Amino acid sequence: MLEAKVADAVGLCLAHNKASFIGFLDERERAIAEKLVDAMGSSNCLFWGGWQDAERVMLGIFPHYQEPSAKVFPLTAITVEFRRQDSLNHRDFLGALLSHGIERETVGDILVEEGRGVLFVRKEIADYLLMQVEKIGRVGVTLRCGANEPFPEGRRLEEFSVVVASLRLDCVVAACARLSREKANALIQEGLVMLNHEAVYQPSRLVESGSKLSIRGKGRFLFDRVGTETKKGRLHIFMKKYR
Repeated sequence: MLEAKVADAVGLCLAHNKASFIGFLDERERAIAEKLVDAMGSSNCLFWGGWQDAERVMLGIFPHYQEPSAKVFPLTAITVEFRRQDSLNHRDFLGALLSHGIERETVGDILVEEGRGVLFVRKEIADYLLMQVEKIGRVGVTLRCGANEPFPEGRRLEEFSVVVASLRLDCVVAACARLSREKANALIQEGLVMLNHEAVYQPSRLVESGSKLSIRGKGRFLFDRVGTETKKGRLHIFMKKYR
């Protein structure tokens, strides 16, 4: 389906000689889309999610004569204000939006802090949200178009270190998920482990610094760096978990 959407966007751009857009895309979909546009020879493109560190982004395909620009993307920010003593999180916001019939692909990053949330959404749903959303869960909220920087922080990364026998995928998965090597192997072979947004079925695959790891039911991790070696030849590695 994603391949068809990218192909349609490329075709529309060529047919009408103007930019076309798809998304929002999550990190895995972005990685796939990058390969697709490269294979299609559509290098004049840009991924943008409304702010510099966006996880969810739109893909813009631009005609050869036009410089890709974030300013023309059909997305906007919406500020959601609520009482500071009311506790709301990303899940609360997403649940409320979906309950209003909003499709996930029309919503980008949801950034939340005390008393304020910032949503990045496709422009075509902005007016609907402004008119319809009065509560997030049981909390009364006020919505307005636009958002002031600095934005609330995105997903937090919590650093931790573990000791592994090697940088094999099964070793790293076992350490991060606090599982035995046998159970880690089972997860990998069932396709429940993704390395850099792709399912990997080989437990012996080596994991490199900077890699992103997703373990179904256990969370998402970033392999930050390799530390010192123990006297028994094992490795200290530093990981970060997305919170």
